[in-house]
Amino acid sequence: MALLRRQQQSIGAPRARNDAALAWLLLAGLALACGHGSVRAQQSFAGIYTCVDDKGRLLTADRPIAQCSDREQRVLNKDGSIKRIVPPTLTAEERAEREAQERKELEEKAAYSDAVRRDRNLKIRYPNEATHNKARESALESVRASMRASAQRIKELESERKPLQDEADFYRGRQLPSRLKQQLEANETSVAAQRELMQTQESELLRVNRIYDMELEHLRKLWKGAPPGSISLVSAPLVQTEPR
Repeated sequence: MALLRRQQQSIGAPRARNDAALAWLLLAGLALACGHGSVRAQQSFAGIYTCVDDKGRLLTADRPIAQCSDREQRVLNKDGSIKRIVPPTLTAEERAEREAQERKELEEKAAYSDAVRRDRNLKIRYPNEATHNKARESALESVRASMRASAQRIKELESERKPLQDEADFYRGRQLPSRLKQQLEANETSVAAQRELMQTQESELLRVNRIYDMELEHLRKLWKGAPPGSISLVSAPLVQTEPR
């Protein structure tokens, strides 16, 4: 009898161990499945949409709320914290208006950056009034040189005209030869062109002085400590000058 009991115990021990192992495997598999399910649930959770509609009602949903398309919607996490805010859906006209405003803001930002950069370059180029005056004189001298060249050309044309006029006086009361007539007309045309050029150059002198006056006023504010880009921008003179 004792022998039989010992045999039964020896057979039952491995079976118990197998049952325990099987149970452990089943529990582990169940825990792993639950873990995957929790991860999938977290991944699929997009948030809770909430808003107050035009009637003052608080609405919630698991997707964007159509009744609140004209206003912002809050997307909440499971703990009630704000995950993100969805802006209102705009009409085509509203989108165009917003885009225009954004472009304007970008242009203003770019203009300000450009003003800052140009003001800084202006101060580097002209650290004091003496350097600016020197640049002004250089620009004016370039125009004056052109004026002197025009005046000299007029004198040359007048000298060339004298013998032509003397010859024309010889034919007074008679028809001038075609050659002489063409030479006189060409001379007159050249003199008129040079005189017109000198008038343009005189206007250029006034323009250059006016621009340098405006630039100097701008620089004086910068020299006194005005931040670059904080005052109205003055363009640099548009004249040919020596390298500065």
